[in-house]
Amino acid sequence: MDNAGKEREAVQLMAEAEKRVKASHSFLRGLFGGNTKIEEACEMYTRAANMFKMAKNWSAAGNAFCQAAKLHMQLQSKHDSATSFVDAGNAYKKADPQEAINCLNAAIDIYTDMGRFTIAAKHHITIAEIYETELVDIEKVGANTMDNPLLKYSAKDYFFKAALCHFIVDELNAKLALEKYEEMFPAFTDSRECKLLKKLLEAHEEQNSEAYTEAVKEFDSISRLDQWLTTMLLRIKKSIQGDGEGDGDLK
Repeated sequence: MDNAGKEREAVQLMAEAEKRVKASHSFLRGLFGGNTKIEEACEMYTRAANMFKMAKNWSAAGNAFCQAAKLHMQLQSKHDSATSFVDAGNAYKKADPQEAINCLNAAIDIYTDMGRFTIAAKHHITIAEIYETELVDIEKVGANTMDNPLLKYSAKDYFFKAALCHFIVDELNAKLALEKYEEMFPAFTDSRECKLLKKLLEAHEEQNSEAYTEAVKEFDSISRLDQWLTTMLLRIKKSIQGDGEGDGDLK
C-alpha cells in the first residue's frame, strides 16, 4: 500500500474511532458497556497513528497517539496513557517541537504521579534535547534567541531539569551538559537555576552534604521546589558519601 493509501485508511480509522467515542457517551451505553467502545476507539486511534507514521505524516500520527492517550486516561490505564503520550511526542518531534514538548510533559506528569521518577527523568532529557535543537535552528536563522519568549522562559527550566537528570546518571555528564547549555544559551548563566547547579556540583565534588542542603534551602526560599525537583535533588544528595543513611532530607 502506498503512502496515500495508508493515509486514507488512517483517516477512516480516525472516523470510526470518533464514532465509537460518541456512541460511548449515550445514556444506555454509559450504563451497559460504554468502556468497550472506548477500548475499541483506543485501539483504532493507535492503529491510525501507526498508519500515519508509515505515511510519514508526523503531525497526524502525533494527534492520533494523543487521542489514544486521553482515552487510556479515561479508562484509568495510566501506564498506557503515558506510553501513548511518549509516542505522540516522538511523532511530533519531527513536525511540531512545541507539541512534542507538551505531549512529553503530559507523560512526565503521569510518570511522576506514579512515582516512576527514572522514566520521567529520561523524558526531561529528551525535552532538553528538543530545546537544544530548536536553539541551534533559531541561531542558524539569525534570529535573536532572547526575543523568543518560548525559549527565554522555558529553556532555562528544561536545561535545569535536564542537567539534574544528567547529574543522577553521572556528575561529569552534568558538568558537560551545564557547559553546553551555557554556551548555547548565554542567558542561562545568570539564572538562579544555573547558579544552584554550580553550587550543587561543587558540594558534590567536595562530598559536602551541608553545603548541598544549604544551596537547596536558599533556592527554595525564593522559588518553591515542586515534587519532581525535590525528589531528584534528594536522590543526588543521597549519593554524597555518608548521606546514604536514613530517608535523607533537604531542609
